[in-house]
Amino acid sequence: MFALKTFLLFALTALAEIVGCYLPWLWLRKDAPIWLLIPAAFSLALFAWLLTLHPAGAGRTYAAYGGVYVAAALGWMWAVEGVRPDRWDCLGAAVTLLGMAIIFFAPRGV
Repeated sequence: MFALKTFLLFALTALAEIVGCYLPWLWLRKDAPIWLLIPAAFSLALFAWLLTLHPAGAGRTYAAYGGVYVAAALGWMWAVEGVRPDRWDCLGAAVTLLGMAIIFFAPRGV
């Protein structure tokens, strides 16, 4: 149960970061309205707060989160941007998720 809750928290954290970065990108690159910066700022604040909810130290949390972020970014690319990940994208995401699991769930002495 701990692993599932941790992964879901990482996934929600990644979504908050992606939304917080995608909205300014829309404004800067696609001439979207400037008011999108307001929900972007809230999303990035949510991202930072969600990172504090992880039980491990900040450095280990950030390192493990990176793997989940890569996979989430590819999911975003497919779902929102309509670009289907290829086999190399999927392999890379699998490797980063394996790295995340090793970093975050490895047994450690006290």
